[in-house]
Amino acid sequence: MNRYAAISRPLAAAVRVQGVRAAVATRSAIQIRNYSAEHQEETFEHYTERFIKFFDGVDDVFELQRGLNNAFGYDLVPSPSVIEAALKASRRVNDYATAVRILEGVKAKTNSDSIYKQYLEELAPLKKELGIETKEELGL
Repeated sequence: MNRYAAISRPLAAAVRVQGVRAAVATRSAIQIRNYSAEHQEETFEHYTERFIKFFDGVDDVFELQRGLNNAFGYDLVPSPSVIEAALKASRRVNDYATAVRILEGVKAKTNSDSIYKQYLEELAPLKKELGIETKEELGL
């Protein structure tokens, strides 16, 4: 028995389409999905701008943590300006623990004590302003 026998001819033709378009057959409808064949590389500057803008608009803890997962999920260390925006967002939503975890994430991503210390030096005025301490400063 033909596997397309139960569906109409136009649907069967749509299911056989290859390339950029693919059709998913359901009992009541056809759903066309367009897949992009071209992917543009995102520059570090665009990445930085995107996450600064995101963290500036965060208004709850869930969004903050989702953004942090996305920001730290890339194979790079976020710039100090992204970390600064994330720290400000964590204090704005009154989540001190996440602020400390952001600094832990930077330490884990850098894999170098000297680079981590450079981040802490650059973020020192903001840390003091927001009252944020690192895990080591808290004695943990």
